[in-house]
Amino acid sequence: MSEELDITEEWDKVFTKSEKVNYRKVTFKNHFGIILVADLYEPKGYEGLLPAIAVSGPFGAVKEQSSGLYAQEMAERGFLTIAFDPSFTGESGGEPRYMNSPDINVEDFQSAVDFLSNLKNVDSEKISIIGICGWGGMAIQTACIDTRIKATIASTMYDMSRVAGNGYFDSEDNEESRHKARVLINTQRTEDFKDKKYKLGGGVVDPLPKDAPQFVKEYYAYYKTSRGYHKRSLNSNGGWNVTAGTSLMNTRLLHYSNEIRNAVMIVHGDKAHSYYFGKDAYDNMIKNSKYTDNKEFLTIDGASHCDLYDQKDIIPFDKIEKFIRKSI
Repeated sequence: MSEELDITEEWDKVFTKSEKVNYRKVTFKNHFGIILVADLYEPKGYEGLLPAIAVSGPFGAVKEQSSGLYAQEMAERGFLTIAFDPSFTGESGGEPRYMNSPDINVEDFQSAVDFLSNLKNVDSEKISIIGICGWGGMAIQTACIDTRIKATIASTMYDMSRVAGNGYFDSEDNEESRHKARVLINTQRTEDFKDKKYKLGGGVVDPLPKDAPQFVKEYYAYYKTSRGYHKRSLNSNGGWNVTAGTSLMNTRLLHYSNEIRNAVMIVHGDKAHSYYFGKDAYDNMIKNSKYTDNKEFLTIDGASHCDLYDQKDIIPFDKIEKFIRKSI
């Protein structure tokens, strides 16, 4: 029995629709049988085969937010792009809802490459991916396995496995803290099974405490205000299931990143609380690697984590485009 999806046809993004591109909804299935829903953007008046880009992120966001803005901008610059909702979120399929898996999420990116590779107006030898926030880490993880990807951009990235296992700023990187987290998550699994429903962990905290860390205030300013709020966004609303992070707690991403032969650029603001994720990911990628000439770490002076979600005067689109074009 095929999965029935509730797909919205009208424009409901948090950014303004461009008159320079054509836009439509598309669907494709990943190797786990989950149907993914994406927004496709293509430049108007193009000729010949187009280079293509798949975009996703941030972690807990939907394609109507940051990833769609990136996709539309890159389409204006001459690429065919898709911004997709990951499995279990947004308009994409997958049950139960609001779950995540590093394995399935990498497959989501790979299935997006499958889809793009088979479009008649796409040059299948010129496909790139962009991942934002937690999907920046997933993008690099995908580049570790998928040799079809010619260029990977990780913007304001998180390593979700690191934060799940170590806490923010590695403040809980010890066995006792991990044990307590395991007890809590497994206790919740028992309760969820008994209740026949999954408890949500909550999205961005609301109301915002006066003593909230600066990065939490920045998340609030994006996800909880008209700037970035969307009704299907987990971060804007009830968040992930409490037990959704089970596999991330028991996984380490990016282990083979120093074996990526194709191009990778990591873009990060030096005022971002997450800057250490990007810097360490880059250092690990080039450490003991034979493939460093096409790797780049780009620091955006004065930029915070969420600035690179939607601030078009700060996001280095010119440099992103130049890097992709010289790499494909």
